[in-house]
Amino acid sequence: QVQLVESGGGLVQPGGSLRLSCAASRSIFSFYAMSWYRQAPGKQRDVIATITSGGTTTYADSVKGRFTISRDNTKKTGYLQMNSLKPEDTAVYYCNLVPLVDWGQGTQVNVSS
Repeated sequence: QVQLVESGGGLVQPGGSLRLSCAASRSIFSFYAMSWYRQAPGKQRDVIATITSGGTTTYADSVKGRFTISRDNTKKTGYLQMNSLKPEDTAVYYCNLVPLVDWGQGTQVNVSS
């Protein structure tokens, strides 16, 4: 099956920006919707953004207006542009397909002054 590798996390100050990447191992990636999830310490893993194979996007209220999900099928890569970051955005960020495949290791995002 397809493997997914998240990258691009790091430490940023409140109000800063990061762009996360989700690299897929197979071109079959292009035919499925893709979602970004996050899991903060002590909390469950929640979906925060989804993009269909046709490019339709949806967002959780907590990130709407600040985060943008996109994909480049020629590169077999999905993205999450995160702007106006808040301390409450601190979490491990994961991508996955619909339906789910095996989870990758995620990428850590820390938002702190």
